[in-house]
Amino acid sequence: MARICDICNKGPRTGNKVTRRGLEKKKGGIGLNTTGIARRRFLPNIQKIRVMVNGSAQSRKVCTACIKAGRVVKAV
Repeated sequence: MARICDICNKGPRTGNKVTRRGLEKKKGGIGLNTTGIARRRFLPNIQKIRVMVNGSAQSRKVCTACIKAGRVVKAV
């Protein structure tokens, strides 16, 4: 199942998961050292809901940002 919003085309983004060890300088340590960087995916919060499209109810995959912004009208 594709994790893409049917309204705004929001999809997965990529980024880094940074692993550090040590104590921060402001907490009395000598600073944080990076010990590893791993690639990861940030997935959008996609929900499958029934929406009104041209007067008929259809099932669509929509992100919660579009639902909260009122870009879709839920079917009753």
